[in-house]
Amino acid sequence: MKFIKFFSLFIALLFVSEVTAQEFKLGKVSVAELEEKVHPKDSSATAAILYRKGTARIEYDETEGFVVVTEVETRIKIYKKEGYDWANQKVWYRNENDFREKVAFSDAVTYNLVGGKIEKTKLKSDGVFDEVVDKYRAQKKITMPNVKEGTVIEFRYVLRCPSDRIIREWDFQSSVPVNYSEFTTYIPEYYVFNPRQKGYIFPKVTVEKNLKTITFTSKERNGWMNSSTSFSTDKLDYTEVKTIYVAKDFPAMKEEAFVNNIDNYTSSIQHELSMTKFPRSEYKMYSVDWNAVVKTIYDYKDFGAELNKTGYFEEDLKKKLEGKNTTDEKIVAVLDHVKGSVKWNDYVGYYAENGVKKAYKEKTGNTADINLMLTAMLRYAGLTANPVLVSTRSNGISLFPNRTAFNYVIAAVETPEGNILLDASDKFSTPGVLPLRALNWYGRLIRKDGTSEEVDLMPKKTSNDIVFMNFSVDPEGKVTGKTRRQCTDYNAMITRANISGLKEEEYLEKLENSNNKIEISEYSKTNEKDILLPIIETYSFTGSNLCEVIGGKIYVSPMLFFANDKNPFKQEVREYPVDFGFPFMDKYNITLQIPEGFTAETVPAPVVFNMEDNLGSFKFNIAANDNLLQITIQHQINAAIVTTEQYEMLKEYYKGMIAKETEKIVLKRI
Repeated sequence: MKFIKFFSLFIALLFVSEVTAQEFKLGKVSVAELEEKVHPKDSSATAAILYRKGTARIEYDETEGFVVVTEVETRIKIYKKEGYDWANQKVWYRNENDFREKVAFSDAVTYNLVGGKIEKTKLKSDGVFDEVVDKYRAQKKITMPNVKEGTVIEFRYVLRCPSDRIIREWDFQSSVPVNYSEFTTYIPEYYVFNPRQKGYIFPKVTVEKNLKTITFTSKERNGWMNSSTSFSTDKLDYTEVKTIYVAKDFPAMKEEAFVNNIDNYTSSIQHELSMTKFPRSEYKMYSVDWNAVVKTIYDYKDFGAELNKTGYFEEDLKKKLEGKNTTDEKIVAVLDHVKGSVKWNDYVGYYAENGVKKAYKEKTGNTADINLMLTAMLRYAGLTANPVLVSTRSNGISLFPNRTAFNYVIAAVETPEGNILLDASDKFSTPGVLPLRALNWYGRLIRKDGTSEEVDLMPKKTSNDIVFMNFSVDPEGKVTGKTRRQCTDYNAMITRANISGLKEEEYLEKLENSNNKIEISEYSKTNEKDILLPIIETYSFTGSNLCEVIGGKIYVSPMLFFANDKNPFKQEVREYPVDFGFPFMDKYNITLQIPEGFTAETVPAPVVFNMEDNLGSFKFNIAANDNLLQITIQHQINAAIVTTEQYEMLKEYYKGMIAKETEKIVLKRI
């Protein structure tokens, strides 16, 4: 399987090693830490995590039973003003009616060196905030006082989770260097968690077992009139598994161009509950493989049961399906009906928030309300349709079998030619064209019989951006021209989203500013609302700074403002795959009218670049015809994702392409 093979490069089995944990304590900030001007291993760092220690302990509470308590201590050094944001810290927590976590900060202090002495400034209550994120989550925030270049801050927080089955993911890397990171779990023998590591570098691990005792205290009333209370205690001995993960001198995660989510490659540890085995109880299995995961999800009342409800839409849908006989006609009719009937409320999820009937009635719902409804309607139309579990780009790639790997659901119609993927939560989506948030490697299709299979979410069809441009240059270098731009599939979706919600005047102002301050007139657009067709934009333009006049000669780039002028791939070594999102072709047909009294002294030579494995190609051709220059340019990438092994080839390809696109035509007087 390609996905697993690729990630085998940076997913390793846990291993046991002897580690001597360093001693770090809050309140022990040193003068040397405060005097340090730059990070010793990364002079560009704006800040650094000097140490971060966390413990996740499943402990017994007499009222609640087993709960998870996570304690975290952190010390951060701020080197530059650009690192001041590290003085603002936040911890999210679940805040639902039937599931509430609690977060409390303490020991938050800012340290500065003043006159050779350490000055401490404690966090006051006005620097602590609670903020609602959405209807499911909130976050506790702190803003540290008296922050300067050279400051060291430290703080502690405790997160209390009422469930005994959720251990938070721990990141060993960050956007700044991490000098030391330690995470320790304390898990009673009654729980079996699968630890999963991701990233390119791994912490060292030690495991030890210790005997623990739980003491239960109970009371009993004796007698009636002269009653008394007696207390008794019982003890339960069990084994606790202690696992320590230690990372030292881990480098900062550097943002690179075309990375869908940097967290996918961050060194971290996840814990997925696979089994519980309590005394005098049967073993209970949880997520051990993808089939077990999807069966658990399908059995949720807010998932599988919602697919069986049809009465609420039948009469409306019958009318929409009249005269629709082919699979394509039915798909379009159902998709349009759902999009026209229910608006997305901006919440994602794979279980129905309001329920499909209520969402249909109130005309709003989350992604599951909408796409489970879509699946049910497609089935009603006689199509073989099933839900597909997806992890959005912001949620990360679904690496390991677990229920939290997914946070989204779409629909798929099975046809002899393959699956047609659908998402009715986006008004610009079409059959086979999903919102960009859902293009995240692989999803999991679930059928009625409980079986499942992996589904490739990445587009294979090329999205086109085709430009026809005619322009002339006068002897003073002023450019006047006309452009017709036609976009298909994902390029069309992006263009429609850019246009949507803006007044035409605002949109054109953005277009002018992003295209080297041109002035646009006679703007029109075609097929803006007919999303099954390409969207076409046409406009006239003028520009006074699109070329240069030097020594009586005119220097002009044939692509004007459409040229790629910067190579996004600058790193010597690329650590992460290049994610373009979808295959694409940019094609330009350009006619340049040479001003009267001038001739072309120098024109760029035609070239063709072809990458290996049919990854992509670039073609540049130019021909003279009287006082006209005809230029055709085509840049095509045939894969949504480019592996790190192909990076050097892609980098050189872009280097050559940009050099050619920015090469000047030189016009001289006759």
